Amino acid sequence: MISNNINEILNEQINKEFHSGYLYLSMYAKMKEIGLSGIAAWLKNHAKEEVEHGLKIFDYLIDCNSFVTLKQIKMPEFEYEGVISVFQNIYEHEQCITRAIMNVAKIAEDECDRTTLNFIDWFIEEQIEEEEIVKNIIKRLEIFGEDKVALFLIDRELGDSVKN
Repeated sequence: MISNNINEILNEQINKEFHSGYLYLSMYAKMKEIGLSGIAAWLKNHAKEEVEHGLKIFDYLIDCNSFVTLKQIKMPEFEYEGVISVFQNIYEHEQCITRAIMNVAKIAEDECDRTTLNFIDWFIEEQIEEEEIVKNIIKRLEIFGEDKVALFLIDRELGDSVKN
């Protein structure tokens, strides 16, 4: 069984992952509303991944004979100020999640909980990948701006990435 401290922080992380799903679904709805269905599909897929991350932690706690405490999920706060702002919000959010995951790793290391440390390594790698993907999208949006042709191409590309 894992410590109460590790249990508590992993339960908090479940909530953060589910909240991420809510946030990306709210962004999905806005992108769908304005007609960027490829970006919307990418966001919906990303929301599903975040929920899966929460469930992975959920299952880990169960497998460790620990307990799960599902907390209220905070309403996502998101204001649409353009497509670039959407991805900047995603990037900032992913950085917060990365810091939270790194905190779990630090606590597991401090408590010599090698099982949790090994488990959380997958999330660290995942966060590095997620931040890099979003950072690259932002770079391209900053280069091309919100030009209609550029948005059309990025929308199509992100939509195609979900289908493949």
